[in-house]
Amino acid sequence: MSSAKRTKTNPDLQKERDGASFNPFSLTCLLHGGEENVERKRELERLALDDPELQHEHLSFLSRDERYTLGLKKTIRFLNKCWELDITGIQDVNTYRRAVFLGMLEPLSVHYGMFLPTLLSQATEAQQEKWLSQALNYAIIGTYAQTEMGHGTFLRGLETTATYDPKTEEFVLHSPTLSSAKWWPGGLGKSSNHALVLAQLYTQGQCYGMHPFIVQLRSTEDHTPLPGITIGDIGPKFGFDEVDNGFLMMDHVRIPRENMLMKHSQVLPDGTYIKPANSKLAYGTMMLVRSYIVSDAAQSLCRACTIAVRYSCVRRQSEIKPGEPEPQVLDYQTQQYKLFPLLSAAYAFYLASHYMMNTYFQLSGNISQGDLSQLPEIHALSAGLKAFTTQVMSSGIDTCRMACGGHGYSQASGLPLLFANATAGCTYEGENTVMFLQTARYLVKCYGASRTNEKLSGTVAYLSRVQTAAVAGKGTRNLLDLEELVGAYQHRAARLVGMAANQLQAQAKAGKSPEDAWNSCSVQLVKCAQAHCHFFVVRNFVDTVRTADVDDASRAVLNTLCQLYAIHGIIENSGDFLEDTYLTGQELQQANSHLASLLAKVRPDAVALVDAFDFTDEILQSVLGRYDGNVYENLYEWAKKSPLNKSQVHESYHKYLRPFLQQNRAKL
Repeated sequence: MSSAKRTKTNPDLQKERDGASFNPFSLTCLLHGGEENVERKRELERLALDDPELQHEHLSFLSRDERYTLGLKKTIRFLNKCWELDITGIQDVNTYRRAVFLGMLEPLSVHYGMFLPTLLSQATEAQQEKWLSQALNYAIIGTYAQTEMGHGTFLRGLETTATYDPKTEEFVLHSPTLSSAKWWPGGLGKSSNHALVLAQLYTQGQCYGMHPFIVQLRSTEDHTPLPGITIGDIGPKFGFDEVDNGFLMMDHVRIPRENMLMKHSQVLPDGTYIKPANSKLAYGTMMLVRSYIVSDAAQSLCRACTIAVRYSCVRRQSEIKPGEPEPQVLDYQTQQYKLFPLLSAAYAFYLASHYMMNTYFQLSGNISQGDLSQLPEIHALSAGLKAFTTQVMSSGIDTCRMACGGHGYSQASGLPLLFANATAGCTYEGENTVMFLQTARYLVKCYGASRTNEKLSGTVAYLSRVQTAAVAGKGTRNLLDLEELVGAYQHRAARLVGMAANQLQAQAKAGKSPEDAWNSCSVQLVKCAQAHCHFFVVRNFVDTVRTADVDDASRAVLNTLCQLYAIHGIIENSGDFLEDTYLTGQELQQANSHLASLLAKVRPDAVALVDAFDFTDEILQSVLGRYDGNVYENLYEWAKKSPLNKSQVHESYHKYLRPFLQQNRAKL
């Protein structure tokens, strides 16, 4: 989708579009939930992109202070327009948000991303009546203070304490060590005046683990820190320049008993602790955030692929045959091998994110009716997919950058900023290795249940019915058949889960404690979780190819992408399939032959496939990925806007360089 101002399209790029085998709009509708949703998406995007209050210099030309200020300005404009125009519903709000912020991170994103959802899921009705209206209407601004300087994903290791004083019916919040300082919460540094602080609850001499407490941090009159509060910004980061990630230390700060969120667990006035009916009820907010991260990972990979594929069609380089014109870079098979598997992964992750969001909202409804049966499964899947998608996305964006050659290193490409912001998904809301191990713990438990003939369902049903030894006598498999591909990934996942479970059992029999046994098997446990997630993504992709409401041409190109995604995964993880002879060396050779054919098959449709993501130039924020392909003219115009070019002779010349040159000339 082009920007508002139409220009003549680069002939190479136009030729690519004219030669596509399908109409990209068909897949655009699939990815965005139908034609009506696409039109609504475009309407909301134009509303933001045409707003004169949201125009600004390229982010690369702004200081961090300017970017934070701009982020706040945009946030307030975004919220006011949502209220003014009644933009509601998650899909509409997220669409409008992306078009407003254009790759920026919002200083107040934790307020609506975690502060509000936690109030909704963990506060009592009385607490919601007191706090929720204020938070929804931004009368207060909150953040979510969990991570500490010394501990992150390991919640039991967090040191902040909340000690109940029954004499005053107050909790005393305290940071006992430097390492207990809350560190990293978005919006904490300068923006928020309240926080949901996660602290170890102490009452009647006992510790009951982590619980959330509402703590006011700053005055609602002049925004100065309250007594006992030490607070500030943690400084520049790899990315996220618009966000004031902060630190917080509390010196015996007292809050009312009612400021502990008590929907699931309670502390009575006399200090008696009432434990929750189910300790996993607090997982809801985490699952929602991780589902959003899967969606964001898909979006980020889609953007990177769009930039790299379009530029690879505009850029001509070297020669394949001496004396002939320089070919498009995308004609080189090595370039196709870099980009097309990532393009197929972008589609696979986009479709997986649809599943996660739909499942989360269905699960929320079930929980509200008292049905918690799916909670452990979906919690494990959300943790694993968060890790699996962000891991591929992060390395994939950098692959796209390098595939763009030297120009990919320029901020004009959009790829450095995209990578700097998106790669944070590998560590925030749960470091990826820890997330895989959470998934593995659930898988091992399910595997053990299956060995006692317990029936499994949902995404782990395969563990109760799949052989973990190779299927003998099957003959040569047709690895272009989607059923065969699903079967291969299913077998791999079941086998690796079984191996991990058996290794744990063997370590225990050898006398190791459960903790030491787990650590000794942790590499294999991560592998089994990765295999489970990979199987899920392949199966979900295949299901979509079968059931998608698209025309035959679009289904055919989806089928090709699905084959490419699955076969590339087999080749990259060939040892897992060869180890127990599930696949033979001959079949792996066949897979490599198929891969080469699929790369060639995707080549004529590559530009149409990235066009289907439907990014405007303004949202893509890339000179290299422009819809019209006029890269070089706009790269030159972009460079001229550099602040260093505001004067022909920079002031540093007179201050440093001129005296240095004169000094050296005088010696001659």
